[in-house]
Amino acid sequence: MTRKSRTYTEERRTFLKKLAAAGGATAAIAVTSRSALASPDHEPAPAATKQRGYHETPHIRDYYRTAKL
Repeated sequence: MTRKSRTYTEERRTFLKKLAAAGGATAAIAVTSRSALASPDHEPAPAATKQRGYHETPHIRDYYRTAKL
């Protein structure tokens, strides 16, 4: 291996190490900022009032009305 290619390889490895460290730091910041945003400031709405599954809304009724053949 020539001296030139050895230097190129070392520079490339250094660059990749720095890139990996920057990616790890970015991921750590993203995780910590999400946990700070996830804490609610108020009481959540009671779960019993939310409907689950299919239910007709005005939007769906409008679709049914316009889609009749």
